[in-house]
Amino acid sequence: METKQKKRPAKEERTVLKRGGRQEERRDAPSADEILVGRNAVFEALKAGRGINRILVAQGAKEAALAPLLSLAREQGVPVRASKREKLDQLAPDMRHQGVIAYAAPVAYASLDDVFACAEEKGEPPLLLLLDEIEDPHNFGALLRTADAAGVHGVLVPERRGCALTATVAKTSAGAVEHVRVVRIGNIVQEMKRLKERGLWFVGADMAGDEDMFHADLTGALCIVIGSEGKGLGRLVKETCDFLVRIPMHGAINSLNASVAGALLMYEARRARLLGRA
Repeated sequence: METKQKKRPAKEERTVLKRGGRQEERRDAPSADEILVGRNAVFEALKAGRGINRILVAQGAKEAALAPLLSLAREQGVPVRASKREKLDQLAPDMRHQGVIAYAAPVAYASLDDVFACAEEKGEPPLLLLLDEIEDPHNFGALLRTADAAGVHGVLVPERRGCALTATVAKTSAGAVEHVRVVRIGNIVQEMKRLKERGLWFVGADMAGDEDMFHADLTGALCIVIGSEGKGLGRLVKETCDFLVRIPMHGAINSLNASVAGALLMYEARRARLLGRA
């Protein structure tokens, strides 16, 4: 594999506060230890660098009063959503939320620089996992558990249309969430293109892949891409992958659970490294 040389400027991530209530929070209400209530609590959590999955702001809230909070959220790439005040009342009953509630992650998100630094410290080519719209927290947690066991340096998840770090994910991961670097990214395709400039090659798991995983080259700086539970890889994501591999199926069932498929590919890549073919 050759390292790509051409450099492109990275676009700045943007956090947008939608108006008119057209973008509503659709996830189930979190447990009490997953939310932060009130402007000061959310602002201080952002200042402390705590992992925040998303922030809900009541429609009609005075943006001037929220300017420092929104600015800091934008800097950290934390999504901000407008929501009906009644929704916030339901999430924080009998609490003075001041029009602001945040979903807090059980651990902080990492950065891409953290991931590459980890690989460099270990003297290994980067091995990453990218989850394309995985929405089941149990699948996410299982993938984190395997990523830790297989020595994956980092897991990339989109900030939109993907499962965030939650208590359910943490529990399913059996503690792996404390050890695996999870990085939240913006547009998947754009981020893939940027990471190619850093030498990463992307292999997507797809039933129509040209090679089976046992004969594919899974060595070097690599990012394994696993698609969503129902649709698999998105079209643009699939087209942006450098190559696609299939997992041989010899039974009556023609597909595998996303977490199982990811586990097989992560360990096949690890096997290549153990055999000295990295």
